[in-house]
Amino acid sequence: MLSAIITMSAMGIVASFGLGIAAKKFAVVIDPKVAEIDSFLPHANCGACGFAGCMGFATAVAEGKAAVSGCSPGGASTAKKIASVMGVDAPEMPERMLAKIYCLGGHNEALEKGEYHGVQDCNAAILVSGGSKSCVYGCLGLASCVKACPFDAMYMNGNGLPVVIPEKCTGCGLCIPPCPKNLIELIPENKDVHIFCRSLDKGADTKKVCNVGCIACDKCRKVCPYDAITIDSFLARIDYNRCTNCGLCVPVCPTNIISDLIPVRDIAYVHEDCIGCLICKKVCPVDAIAGESKQLHIVDPVKCIGCTICADKCPPKVIEMRPSHKSYDKKLERVMSGVA
Repeated sequence: MLSAIITMSAMGIVASFGLGIAAKKFAVVIDPKVAEIDSFLPHANCGACGFAGCMGFATAVAEGKAAVSGCSPGGASTAKKIASVMGVDAPEMPERMLAKIYCLGGHNEALEKGEYHGVQDCNAAILVSGGSKSCVYGCLGLASCVKACPFDAMYMNGNGLPVVIPEKCTGCGLCIPPCPKNLIELIPENKDVHIFCRSLDKGADTKKVCNVGCIACDKCRKVCPYDAITIDSFLARIDYNRCTNCGLCVPVCPTNIISDLIPVRDIAYVHEDCIGCLICKKVCPVDAIAGESKQLHIVDPVKCIGCTICADKCPPKVIEMRPSHKSYDKKLERVMSGVA
């Protein structure tokens, strides 16, 4: 009995020495930079950076294989911290992007061609006759995009449509691949006027299946002073490189699928340095500016829609956009509440 105890103890001592030597010999030395960079990351392991997870991204940055600005969910603040660890200047971050869902055809607006009782996934539903919607371009409303969001930045409203919460959206883009209808795009945060439809059907066919679809009436294109809207394949599209958020296209849309997401618009104010050139008066689309040649012009705050055209065209740059208290469009409210 005693000999067995001694033998086992000796074996344990030898094994412990062996493990200690092996631990030192085969130890993986982790660059302290990796741990520090990893501590700055959001740890959503979303993969938007192109790596398997946050630790993979941190390792790649430390090895010089990834940019310090590669974490889109972390944004500029995270990039600045990582840059300080790497001893480089923080790069100029690209404009923040937000996910937009280009369909307003929920239960109340879009015609259903049947009931779907299968797997609650958009990619499964589309295999069954293209889904339950009569509009082949419309949202199926089975929340595949919502389930894919690792930041809880999306939810389904009462009308069966997914909604993006701008404050939570990181622009990672993980909600885009699950949508079989390609309705989700990443758009610059400062772009607030959108045409929420992707139907390529002719106007008459669109009206048969949805009452909030684009009918290619051309009214929005004609009213746009910046040539930012084109009609292509019976669908109006906005060129965000040209769009200034003036919002003139919003009220002319007969199906209300163009939305201005600016909750409260600024209104124009003409300073006393006005030279009375009449240009602002001529370009104002709602006749909100009054004044005679070489005299101070006045803006009617009730008529002004905050399009900023007058401020852009003013030669001496004496027109200022000031905060107002009137809401120009309530579409965002309606979408989020599920009654759009």
